[in-house]
Amino acid sequence: MLELLQYQFMKNGLASAILASILCGIIGTIIVEKKLVSMSGGIAHTSYGGIGLGFLLGIEPLISGIGFALAAAFGISAIQRRTTAGADTLIGMFWAVGMGLGVVFIAMTPGYPPDMTTYLFGDILTVSSGFVTLMTAWTTFTLMFTAALYPYLKAYLFDEEYSEILGVQTRLLEYLLYGMIALSIVFLIKVVGIVLAIAMLTIPPATAKIFSYELLRIMIYSVLIGSITSIGGMLISYVYNIPSGATIILLSIMVYGLVFPVKKYFQRQRV
Repeated sequence: MLELLQYQFMKNGLASAILASILCGIIGTIIVEKKLVSMSGGIAHTSYGGIGLGFLLGIEPLISGIGFALAAAFGISAIQRRTTAGADTLIGMFWAVGMGLGVVFIAMTPGYPPDMTTYLFGDILTVSSGFVTLMTAWTTFTLMFTAALYPYLKAYLFDEEYSEILGVQTRLLEYLLYGMIALSIVFLIKVVGIVLAIAMLTIPPATAKIFSYELLRIMIYSVLIGSITSIGGMLISYVYNIPSGATIILLSIMVYGLVFPVKKYFQRQRV
């Protein structure tokens, strides 16, 4: 393990794994508790259009991806509030349009088509030091935001209508949350890719809920579970030379599958 740390790409990968786990522990718990998993999938796949546009215009694809992700998050929320269209219908449309635009933009890009594997499935071992710095800043902001608004977030997640009666600006809070979800997903795309970002946001919180139903504990347990499975998956992918994003997700699912029967076993032993 210590030998691996002599390589800068491994240091960047480990830092990204821990930062991604913190993001997933906080934002993923909100997504799971508010039942926004489908919407997160819509945002992730819509950002593919922005990544394709970035290649076409010759700018950093993740920057244009952020624009598409924010447009999808705010667009779905705004249209849903003003029309009778169902959330699933809107998410499906944004999802399809984003993917379609991405494919068209990539096809229109001059020269050889760019390699989209990194953006679809991620590669944590190719993360740069600059990206780690950017991700550290975003994770720090997410922690501070969550700590400052924790009581309001808890009320909003538990009962939106009741929290509105108590004077909480739920619409503003919703837009802020959707914006944070969109930005966090774009950061995760670099680590595990579009296809697997949703899995990383949902599996650790789902595993944490086996141990607790209290919001803060779910977030803390999710961060711990996410850190262990991310670092473990990254090391396995390095040793066996297999894709890191897919390995992290498969290890996370394996932990989820093992934890539930183990907990049931110990509960029976106590009885």
